[in-house]
Amino acid sequence: MQYNKLSTQRILSIDALRGITILVMVFVNELAGANDIPGWMKHMHADDDAMSFVDAVFPSFLFIVGMSIPFAINSRLAKGDSFLQLQQHILFRTLGLLVLGFFMVNAEGGYDEAAMGININLWALLFLAAVIIIWKVYYTASKKLVIVLKTIGFITLAVLAFIYKNKDGGHITPRWWGILGLIGWAYLYACIFYQLLKGNKYWLAGAIAFCVAWYAVAKIPQVQQTAWLHFIPAQSGNTAHTSIVLCGIVASLIFFDETKSLAIQKRFLQAIRFAAILFIVGYLLRPYYKISKIYATPTWCLYSAGFCTLIFAFLYWLIDIKQIKRWTGFFKPAASNPLLTYIIPDIIYYLTSLFGISLISENLDRGLGGIAWSVFFAVAVMGIAILLNKLKLRLKL
Repeated sequence: MQYNKLSTQRILSIDALRGITILVMVFVNELAGANDIPGWMKHMHADDDAMSFVDAVFPSFLFIVGMSIPFAINSRLAKGDSFLQLQQHILFRTLGLLVLGFFMVNAEGGYDEAAMGININLWALLFLAAVIIIWKVYYTASKKLVIVLKTIGFITLAVLAFIYKNKDGGHITPRWWGILGLIGWAYLYACIFYQLLKGNKYWLAGAIAFCVAWYAVAKIPQVQQTAWLHFIPAQSGNTAHTSIVLCGIVASLIFFDETKSLAIQKRFLQAIRFAAILFIVGYLLRPYYKISKIYATPTWCLYSAGFCTLIFAFLYWLIDIKQIKRWTGFFKPAASNPLLTYIIPDIIYYLTSLFGISLISENLDRGLGGIAWSVFFAVAVMGIAILLNKLKLRLKL
């Protein structure tokens, strides 16, 4: 039994938002290494009580994950998946994101190359090769070959984890879960909420309020100092991120749930009201919680989700209603192959570092030169994604 009546067609505006977010992500990640750039093109500091468009990239990913959840779950149910099969799919996808985030974080720092006996760049490239082998979409009828290849990938991950040593002489540990890992936790919790509340957008709005309340309770000193309540502050970040995913689910249901017939104009009005509520509640909470991506405050979550709702509404109007969509072809490969596009910059970074290659000159690491280079790099990554799509290299969790 499906929770909502949704189209089985891919929604081009969702793909466009995903592709644009990936492009901006690559741009801002590359720009982060440049000097002498405007403050509004950088992440805000934790205590600044402010956010830039850079601070909205991660929540955009979370919002898009939420928009996709109703389609994914209802599609699997329509194909005949049992309850257990659906939960297995959700758990495996979550585990995949956690594993990816886990390895990426440990490749970024805290390692001891001398104790490991392997260059960290080579270690990271072997990890990324294993990722491609495990999560590649194979177009062969030989199931045995696929099993053998995936087994090689898993063994590679196990060996890499075994040989990893940190600076304290210890083994590989989840110091934090990385961006993909945080998305994984938020995805899992949002899927649980969606199923428990049977896809009811009003109850899901209540779940957003529950997540905000959880964060508020987690910041109470007495709760933080009580040992048996430690799980509440420990999960405050995940519940904050989950609130953004839930906002994406609600936005998706506002526009695409056909359980009740509703004119498109009314759907847009509902979306605008939803965004307005997010902004108003965020504003009311601001005296108590600063706008901070680092602290994952409710104000940051609600403002980000509000902006995402309005941006998506515009894209939906432009692409799906007005049919002005030719320009979206540039983003389609990245949107349909997000995991591969996500790791392309890392592959470039680790390859160039391994061979001691510098991609940019001194003039391209600051100011306008740095901005121009970052734009070029982001477009180049999207171009590589287009090429790899044509070569049928696609990854799917």
